Amino acid sequence: MFSANAIGFQKLGWALVMSVGLAFQAQAADAKAGQVKAGMCVTCHGAFGLSTMPNAPHLAGQPALYIEEQLKQYRSGKRANEVMAVMAKPLTDQDIENLAAWYASIPIEVGPPR
Repeated sequence: MFSANAIGFQKLGWALVMSVGLAFQAQAADAKAGQVKAGMCVTCHGAFGLSTMPNAPHLAGQPALYIEEQLKQYRSGKRANEVMAVMAKPLTDQDIENLAAWYASIPIEVGPPR
């Protein structure tokens, strides 16, 4: 039904797919590492992403993609804020992904106003 070459190429294809998948998985965001890194964010954004300051946003429950984009803009200077520019400057892409994963993992419950 299949030639030896076709089976060999199929196995090679699967090996390639698996190795790419494993490489991607190794770089996946780590919410626990993000929680540790978020220690530097606690003063303004609270221990669980609920802001303790009126001019700092809540981060808990925000989509990871949104947090990543904002941190990268602060880091590059495209988005300006004196405090956030200093905080974001030393962050690596992996740090940003981990922070975003941490804040996105915090569940938020919404209810009717009291």
